[in-house]
Amino acid sequence: HVQLVESGGGSVQAGRSLTLSCAASGFIDNNYCLAWFRQAAGKGREAVATLDVDGSTSYTVVVEGRFTISQDIDKSTLTLEMNNLVPDDTAMYYCAADREAALYRACTVGDDRYDYDYWGQGTQVTVS
Repeated sequence: HVQLVESGGGSVQAGRSLTLSCAASGFIDNNYCLAWFRQAAGKGREAVATLDVDGSTSYTVVVEGRFTISQDIDKSTLTLEMNNLVPDDTAMYYCAADREAALYRACTVGDDRYDYDYWGQGTQVTVS
């Protein structure tokens, strides 16, 4: 079965960088939409970045140009590089995966047609 395990969160000062990692296992093939979500205290969950099967990416507007989603060459680790962090980036960050979103070309931030089937436990990022 699919397992996603995040790591790399922590507390940093505004303007600094953090890189989150998500160790992925149990995928039956490479046809998954991969994504990073975040949820700040008292707010709803929001998609931050997506990575489609063809390598295309999308980002929520407030992180575009600062965050980069990527996957290592053997596709075992999903990464979110976060630069120039601001206090509003403070949240629990989750990696997620879904086959339908990839199959039906819905692997884009803002496309909510499909719920992601697989989630990690989250890693906390705090920016002060």
